[in-house]
Parts: sequence; structure tokens; C-alpha cells
Amino acid sequence: MRVLGLISGTSHDGIDSAVVDWSLDNGVLTGVVEQAGELPYPPELRARILRALPPGRVDLAEVCALDTLIGQAFAEAAVQAAEGRDVDLICSHGQTLFHWVEDGRVYGTLQLGQPAWIAERTGTPVVSDVRARDVAAGGQGAPLVSYLDLLMLPPRWGALNIGGIANLTVRDAALAYDTGPGCALIDAAAPPYDRDGALGAAGEVRQDLLAKLLEEPYYRLEPPKSTGKELFTPDYLPTGLPQADLVATLTALTAETVAAEVRRHDLAGVVVSGGGARNPTLMGMLRDRVSAEATVSPFADEKEAIAFSLFGWLTAHGLPATVPSCTGASGPRVLGTITPGAGPLKIPEPVAEAPVRAVLTR
Repeated sequence: MRVLGLISGTSHDGIDSAVVDWSLDNGVLTGVVEQAGELPYPPELRARILRALPPGRVDLAEVCALDTLIGQAFAEAAVQAAEGRDVDLICSHGQTLFHWVEDGRVYGTLQLGQPAWIAERTGTPVVSDVRARDVAAGGQGAPLVSYLDLLMLPPRWGALNIGGIANLTVRDAALAYDTGPGCALIDAAAPPYDRDGALGAAGEVRQDLLAKLLEEPYYRLEPPKSTGKELFTPDYLPTGLPQADLVATLTALTAETVAAEVRRHDLAGVVVSGGGARNPTLMGMLRDRVSAEATVSPFADEKEAIAFSLFGWLTAHGLPATVPSCTGASGPRVLGTITPGAGPLKIPEPVAEAPVRAVLTR
């Protein structure tokens, strides 16, 4: 079954896509990645998204407009990604605008990007609103990508994604959680981002400021836990420092909060994906802070889009896509809602047993 996964993460810079042809044989799920890419948001739409994020305030008219405009942008990304291919299903994450967390508990999560626009443009059924069911079951709604990680990781390894927020999956403990800011604060200090880590490399890490930032209570919470730009807003940033020093210190903050979790679980290595993996200064600081024996290896940037393609396949086959020990939900859940395409909705026969291992090829 060929499934197109679409996602825009907490960096809010564009829409990642991956077309994967999935097949299950004797418990091994093989995914042939046929396409992977990114479509940047139009600058004016990205600006509207950023204005709507905390601590910004918008009215329902703007929420309605964003739901439509993001949906149309995802529809264009789907058309481009699926060009020349017969796609059976699309799974769209949409764009997170708010993650409602109080005292460590998630009460709701809001992803915009009306799936009807995707279904109308492509004629293909769309799975969407993927996080809400896990939240309704008492979970964090994140990190969902842990399902794919746990199918692929070797013993004593972890998977790290550094987007706007960083999250870590630990294979042996079957845990996954947000470690804290990934690139969110770095991007806010050096918009739209610190290209090639140049500012972070040029600045001085202010150890007094770093120590103060590390006092953030979130870091001491036990997993499962999740966070977002609702906590790590631009207002979080101190003022009065040279920009390069601020960026260097924020880069060290991300590296240290991630490395502390790698050390905590005594991982032999981590595979790293997301935009932060392209920041050599951040990656260098991370390698300096993990144990000398730990390996830090890059992974494909499109991992989250591949994961959402997988979630679409799982939902279509009646299989849950959550790991309760990772999200904190009361049990595994089949995720999402389905918007029919141009013709009658055709659902495959349910699969009795979930995959025990996943392999990706190209």
C-alpha cells in the first residue's frame, strides 16, 4: 500500500513529504521510500503562523483562515509529492498551533490544515487529526514518531529528533519524550535560523546564563512528557547580550539538555534527524557532551514524514500507532479521522498482528 505522509513541525518552515510503499511479511514491515522532499511555506503564510503562536493572540476569524490556508498549502505539497504515482492514502499531520499543557498533563492539542482541501485536490482519502485520540486516552499526543523508532532501533540505541522542540526515543526502556527546546530558541534569537551554526560558533557560551536556563522546571519532570513553543516562546529569551553570545548559549542549552538524557539512559548511540542535525555547531556541542563511548549519527531529515506515512498505513489496517509507555496513554489507539477521496472509501482488511520490526529501503 502506497501512503503519502505530510507534516510541518515546530519549526514552521515548510511541509515535509514522503511517499512510502509498505508491505508486511512475517511481522516485518518493509517501507520502500519512493519520494521525500520539502515544500517551504509561502513567506506570508509562515509569517501569519508565527504571529498566531504563543504569546500571540488571534481571533476565530484568523484560526479559520489559517485552517484553510494551511490546508491548501498541504494540498499543493501532496500534489507535488504524488506526481506520477498512484497513491492509495495520504496521512497529514497538519500544523500544530497549540499544545495545551498544564502541570505536565496535556488537555488538548490543535493541528490546523483542513484535510478536505487535500482530498479535493488529489481525490485521495486523507487520514488527519492524528494526535487527538492519544490525548483523549490520557496521553501526551507526542512523540508519536517513537512507534517507528522502536521498530527500527538496535539495543542500547536512541533516536533523537531536533526540530523546534527536541525529542528522544529510548529503545530498551520503550520511552519517548520531549527533552526541551531543539531549534526553537536558537531560531528566535537568529531568525529565521542560524545558518550552518555560524553565529553559535562565533559567540561565547555564557556559563552563568546557561546555568540559569537549566533551572527550567520542565527538565526535571519525569517522562512521559511533552512541551512546545507555548513554553519556549521568544519571551523566554534574555535581553542585553551580543547576538552571537546569546545564540551560542542557546545552542549549548539544547546540546546539554539532550546530552543529559543520552547520558541518563547510558545509550551506546543516537541517530539524529530534524533541522538541528544540519547545524554543525549544535552537533559538535552534542558530541562533546555525551559519553565518550556514545555514537552520534545523522538520519534522514524526512523521518517524521515517513512516520506519518506509516501511521496512515496502520490506521487503514486497523492497527494502533501509539506506545503507551512513550505517550502516557491508557492504552494503544488507532489514530486519526478519515476524509474520503473522490470515489467510494475502500479500507483494506484489518491486519491481525502488528509488525514487530520495520525496514526502510530506497
